[in-house]
Amino acid sequence: MPDTQLRWLWITLLIVGLDQAAKLIAEAQLPFHQQVNVIPYFDWYLTYNTGAAFSFLADAGGWQRWFFAITSVVISAIIVVWLKKLERDDRITAISLCLILGGAIGNLIDRIYLGYVIDYIQIWLGTYPWPAFNVADAAISVGAAILILSSFISPQNNESPDK
Repeated sequence: MPDTQLRWLWITLLIVGLDQAAKLIAEAQLPFHQQVNVIPYFDWYLTYNTGAAFSFLADAGGWQRWFFAITSVVISAIIVVWLKKLERDDRITAISLCLILGGAIGNLIDRIYLGYVIDYIQIWLGTYPWPAFNVADAAISVGAAILILSSFISPQNNESPDK
């Protein structure tokens, strides 16, 4: 393989594999729409999300399935191109992008084959239940957070403006 940041794509494959395996287990073991308390503020809660994050557009009538699927494919392609163009020493960005890509592909698989995304993790903020999510959603969130945080400590931010 050429000396590019594509060497980090194993992270993407790992996230997709973990996500799909966890979803299979959740569907086989969890009752639908019934909380299974694990520890305080953490439940297993199997649900299906036809929308995007936080069930955005979940009740839109069906067109959102293909809209979000196409959006995921486009974003995934952009991420792969971005990875190919990264400098060799930009590991943090590459890892962040691979986490996001793995999450996007994990949810894309559900959306294409099932028409919805399987969610099964629910945490509570006091008495408020956070919307259910999955491994793919967590990978996207962690990847995006790392990407944003790393932009503040990037070497490019330390350069003087007159360079």
